[in-house]
Amino acid sequence: MSAIPSHAQGPADTPLLEETIGANLDRAVAAFPDREALVDLATGRRWSYRELDRDVNRVALGLLALGVGRGDRVGIWAPNCAEWFLVQYATARVGAILVTVNPGYRTHELAYVLRQSGIRTVVAARSFKTSDYAAMLAEAAPDCPYLRDILLIGSPEWDALLAAGEAADPGQLTEIGAQLSPTDPINIQYTSGTTGFPKGATLSHRNILNNGYFVGELCHYTEADRICVPVPFYHCFGMVMGNLAATSHGACVVIPAPAFDPAATLAAVAAERCTSLYGVPTMFIAELNDPGFDGYDLSSLRTGIMAGSPCPIEVMKQVVERMGMRDVSICYGMTETSPVSTQTRTDDPLERRVSTVGRVGPHLEVKVVDPVTGATVERGAPGELCTRGYSVMLGYWEEPAKTAEAVDAGGWMHTGDLAVMDEEGYLNITGRIKDMVIRGGENIYPREIEEFLYTHPDIVDAQVIGVPDAKYGEELMAWIRLRPGAEPLTPEALRAFCAGRIAHYKIPRYVHLVDEFPMTVTGKIRKVEMREQAVELLGLHDAAQTRHA
Repeated sequence: MSAIPSHAQGPADTPLLEETIGANLDRAVAAFPDREALVDLATGRRWSYRELDRDVNRVALGLLALGVGRGDRVGIWAPNCAEWFLVQYATARVGAILVTVNPGYRTHELAYVLRQSGIRTVVAARSFKTSDYAAMLAEAAPDCPYLRDILLIGSPEWDALLAAGEAADPGQLTEIGAQLSPTDPINIQYTSGTTGFPKGATLSHRNILNNGYFVGELCHYTEADRICVPVPFYHCFGMVMGNLAATSHGACVVIPAPAFDPAATLAAVAAERCTSLYGVPTMFIAELNDPGFDGYDLSSLRTGIMAGSPCPIEVMKQVVERMGMRDVSICYGMTETSPVSTQTRTDDPLERRVSTVGRVGPHLEVKVVDPVTGATVERGAPGELCTRGYSVMLGYWEEPAKTAEAVDAGGWMHTGDLAVMDEEGYLNITGRIKDMVIRGGENIYPREIEEFLYTHPDIVDAQVIGVPDAKYGEELMAWIRLRPGAEPLTPEALRAFCAGRIAHYKIPRYVHLVDEFPMTVTGKIRKVEMREQAVELLGLHDAAQTRHA
């Protein structure tokens, strides 16, 4: 019997949505005019689908009055708020390309994105946390030749945009909508580059509307669902898996706070009777460890999504048991694929749902290939995960060479992630190709060790990296967060815990106790920064200079 290749195709029984985001929203408004569509808890504002349609159109007509047209780039730079949501749908209605700007950017990064994407109009918060957005925009603007308008939310300019939209002829939107195509570019999202400047993944209506829709289908969303979205809108997790999954099913989006706060998130679920909750693993860990956790009524929760970075099995089990999210789903993907490629299903056995990233999504295709030869490997063998289908981006904005490096001639997006596909098509992500540690010729996947460390009763979170070593090339270092009140964990104590349970070469040589990890604003651990800090902490400068074959 021949070995089965690591290749799988998703079901295609439910057809793709061949419509624009605006047309899809029209259908939801017609079907559910009086159902709640959006709740912004920080400001106490609420919208039914009818009211949402009115305000989206007001913003869309205001943008037209400013001269924004099809294909023009409109930046949005703000934490999660209702205005962000309105601008997302308004730009889609007029065919403008929404450029989502990371709320954590400083002036240098902001200026790069403004210039590289050719942003014409920016909608921004005045400030957020320690960032003075207004001042940074004023500083960056002179070097951005395409920039015409800066609209600060709540400013006279923003109010003027709304007033212009109120006075305009809504018939314009009908005419424009008829000219738009589902394959038009609609969104540029800058992927967080670990080296050099980020790249602008360019996505179409078809890319992100279908991805949001099918993610929602696999969560069994209906108009009765209320989705708590504490993940950032500027990223696909918030604006696609959150907003578009909701509106394509007539469901409601609940914004618990402008930025993630575990207590505010738990309070929102309880007060708004949310049926679904989203988060990256670090968010769920923070919620589960919130001092007031037991005081929140989470009985309304049915489902939710954990994604964004590898999901620890032990955390997933607690989410099911302690939060009541019996149908919780793990999703895997990347910005360049709109984002979701694989997802667990509600009818998957619990063990599959807590230990894999599921199977390929509808209308998509995945394979696992040898990173060197490109040949598809047998099931059970590790390799690089590639994906193909409607979700693959149009390309990196004005960077054809970088696009060609990522998407091959066959249309396959090369993810850079290491994965294993089992006999039934379930996938495990075992790490990043660049995160793999080679210690004395042994290939070590940090994810495997991290999963083991989660079984230690005092460890809340663990991240394993490779650090330079003169003898072995690389050695293992564990960065660990302990439970409050736990005794400090020494390297010797950790080694004793590991001894006899994992191979000796997988036991971390170094242990570093931390309160938090270096992270991107989306909650992804920055292992590159951890490695840089480790060289300083451990005095490994000489080892870092050692050359190895």
